[in-house]
This record gives sequence, C-alpha cells and structure tokens, in this order.
Amino acid sequence: MFVLQAKQLGKQYNGTAALRNLNFSIGKGEIFCLLGQNGAGKTTTINLFLGFTAANSGKAVINGVEVKPNDAATKKFIAYIPEVVQLYGNLTGVENLDFFSRLAGFKYSRDMLADFLKRASLQWDAFEKPLSTYSKGMRQKVGIAIALAKNADVILMDEPTSGLDPKATAEFTKICKTLAAEGKTIFMATHDIFNAVNVGTRIGIMKAGTLVHTIATNKISATELQQLYLETI
Repeated sequence: MFVLQAKQLGKQYNGTAALRNLNFSIGKGEIFCLLGQNGAGKTTTINLFLGFTAANSGKAVINGVEVKPNDAATKKFIAYIPEVVQLYGNLTGVENLDFFSRLAGFKYSRDMLADFLKRASLQWDAFEKPLSTYSKGMRQKVGIAIALAKNADVILMDEPTSGLDPKATAEFTKICKTLAAEGKTIFMATHDIFNAVNVGTRIGIMKAGTLVHTIATNKISATELQQLYLETI
C-alpha cells in the first residue's frame, strides 16, 4: 500500500486554480522532492495533506485514509517541518520536545527525550540550552526529533534547506536518508535542485498546479535536472 497519495487533487482560490488534477503515489521509505516556482502549488499540496484546507476535487490520502473529512485521524500519521520551525525560544531543546510530545499525546522520560534529540543529530551540549540560542539547522533538528517522538509515518517538509549553510545542508541530507532507511516517508517541497538530487529517491516538477515530470534520482544528474527544470518552468 502507498503511504501518501494524491488522487486527481484540485484546489481553487477565488476562482483561480492552484492545483489541477494532481496525481502521485509515494511508498514507505521514499523521499519525494517537489520542485517548482513560487505559486506552482507545492505548499498548497502540503496544506491539503495536513488538513489545513480542503480540496475542491479529488482526494489526499494517507495510509489509505482520505484526509478530509478524516483529518483528525490522519494527523496521527504525519509530522510537519515548515521552513521556519516554530518553537518556544525561552524553553530548552528538551523542554520543547517534551511540550510538543505531550500535545500529541505522548509522555517520555528525560532519557527518552534526549535519545530522540540524539537521533536527530542535535549536539548533546545544546539539549539544555534555550531555543533562542539555536541556529536554523539546530531548530530543524528539534523539529525532526518531534516527528520521531510522534512516531509519524510521514514527514512533510516545506523548504527545509532554505537558509542553511553547506555543512548544515549536508547534515540534514544525512538525517533524511537515515529516517527513510528506518521506513519513514518524506515529502519535501523545495527550490534546492542540487540537494533534491542528493537526498531524494524521486523528484517531481510542478508548473501552474500541474505535476509535469516525475523522475527517479538515480536516472538523472543535477545538471540534467537543472536543465529540465529550466525548460519546464
């Protein structure tokens, strides 16, 4: 069974089509990277799977369950890491993880919380420091730890490498590959063509709400993908 499916998804805002008959199926352990210009429909796609908005046509399906009207049920399958991870700056990494885990209905010991942060590759000496001292990359790692604590099957990410330096991007790529190897499914909207080739198993290119291309990353180089992307948009 596919973990994440778009079935003829359509979405309009004030009569303007944001998505047009969007179709894709993503399996367990895949990292699917969605490329496209601003306004192509990437974030709208994520919002439909999160249940933040409802489709005008078609279905968004997670683990065989249609998101609307079952978004209360499908939320337990997913975690979301936005471009800017919204956490509490006055709380430490451990405290933020504890707070958001409890919101999701999970209660963990201090050692278990530390283990989630360790698995997300946050350096141990930052665990007890306030989030206000964290870099963007460090905040993302707390977001990944929250996804692990929720035991989410699917992690949705919106522009996760935006603003990261090369070292932080490389660390992020390594974490994503580890999560995929553990069976997590990652759906990532991004502008980062070169990282998409490095991290993804498949790449989709969107234009004006339509998925124009879907490519396996082992079938295309970064240079070839860049050329295809420029020709598409």
